[in-house]
Amino acid sequence: MDYFDFFNRYIMGSIQILIGFYFYTKFLRKKINPIYCLLFAIMGITIIESVKAGNIIKFILYIFLLSIIGVLVCKVRNISVILYAVIIVEIMQFTFGIFNAVLCILYPSIGAFNQEIVGILFMALGYLSLPVTVIFCLIASKFFSYDEISKNQYTLMILTPTLMIFLIGEYINSSIYGNTIVTGSNGMIIGGNHYQILIIQILGIASLFCIMFSYKKLLENFQLNTKLSLLKQEEHSLSQYVAEAKNRYEKTKSFRHDIKNHIAVLKKLLQEEKTEQAINYIRDMDEITEELSFPCNTNNPVADILIENKLGMVKNMGIDISCSLSLPYPCLVRDIDFAIILSNALDNAIYACKSMDNHVGKYIRVSGKIQGDFILLEIENSCQKKGLFRKGTGLLNIQTVAEKYHGAVNVKVQNNSFLLSVLLIIPQRSESISQQIG
Repeated sequence: MDYFDFFNRYIMGSIQILIGFYFYTKFLRKKINPIYCLLFAIMGITIIESVKAGNIIKFILYIFLLSIIGVLVCKVRNISVILYAVIIVEIMQFTFGIFNAVLCILYPSIGAFNQEIVGILFMALGYLSLPVTVIFCLIASKFFSYDEISKNQYTLMILTPTLMIFLIGEYINSSIYGNTIVTGSNGMIIGGNHYQILIIQILGIASLFCIMFSYKKLLENFQLNTKLSLLKQEEHSLSQYVAEAKNRYEKTKSFRHDIKNHIAVLKKLLQEEKTEQAINYIRDMDEITEELSFPCNTNNPVADILIENKLGMVKNMGIDISCSLSLPYPCLVRDIDFAIILSNALDNAIYACKSMDNHVGKYIRVSGKIQGDFILLEIENSCQKKGLFRKGTGLLNIQTVAEKYHGAVNVKVQNNSFLLSVLLIIPQRSESISQQIG
């Protein structure tokens, strides 16, 4: 084996495997120690070059090796380990195919020169496919990868056509650009119309990107529909809070209306020295006021009863609770939207406090204020910081409501404290925005 053959097969082959492995881990969104990358490159080139078979078998073997690494090292246990391995190999395959077609088109122009020099020149030009491969992989991993793909049951929708394109592309490469090149008397490489093959290779990689892009959009739409469905379910379940809050509000108005009559009755009983009856009457009034009382007076009956129900569940859990929230009532913000914000925020806060290992220092603070056309709600709670923070469905629901009122959501995690801030914009005199929101 001469020097050029060794360099081409082992050195450049190792670089190709290293590039593929690096972008494979980027697709899987895993950070791998560089030592593993080097070890995989050495192991991969050793195994692949030891197999005496065609390129398609070697490509399949490379896909298999990447998939094994995805399962054992990257700890990904689903079909996406195969999908992304196929995508990486397919990008390499089509890039090499494009350059092979271009070189075959250029060959008649320089084929009359010294064949050894021509061979070295073609080999050097062929290496230009590596930076192009890197560019294609960067584009694919940045714009077309989907971090939730491993959780979706429809991964086969993209894997099946991707595999078909891969097999067709490799069949073309193996049939036209095998180990033996035959030239005609005119200097053209015999084996097909290389302009057509170049177009086929370009369309092949374009088709791959189109499939990935379409599937990403499909999954994003599916995820959006799921979120909307969850919001509708949550809105339906929270409607009971609205109904109960309004019922309590009416009872409170009725009690306030009758308070003068109650005082008159008590005065009459005391004047007639009917002490026992007066005490019983006061006891009945106390029961009524207990039903109407709220631990947090926000000026909004829906918010009052929701906070009472949510925080009432943690009274005996050693969680310090404080509430200084003030809300306008009535206002352009729908009752159900206040309920979505507060219920999701309090559910997350309660869960975070329950998940803490220690039993001291747990707290939930609900606060907020009105300033002009702005409403700021803040829910702060203790938390145990473990790993990176990720937005769940609850926070996404809150963000959806905030965007509905042209507001914003901000999250701050610091020193075992989680602070959620929700800003809503409610122009008091804007009928157009009122119609938009309604």
